[in-house]
Amino acid sequence: MVLEDKLFTVKYVPDTISHLQPDNEKCKTCENKACTIVCPANVYEWDNVQNKLIVNYENCLECGVCRIACAKHSLKWEYPKGTKGVTFKLG
Repeated sequence: MVLEDKLFTVKYVPDTISHLQPDNEKCKTCENKACTIVCPANVYEWDNVQNKLIVNYENCLECGVCRIACAKHSLKWEYPKGTKGVTFKLG
């Protein structure tokens, strides 16, 4: 089974407010934008036109790999509030 098939089994109940807050000033100085590479759910995209990180928080798997990979520590990461976020159906 490929990763995309596994991601299809995940249920999301997104909040209306993002639990991921990037510090775009720090992101601008980051050479490789690691969060855009390591995130299995493709939550992060660097927008060269706006010169900022686009965060599609609704797809977040809450794995935390983005926090570990970011050398600049430019991401404020919290679990979603209450009953919001991701639910894994098949463990």
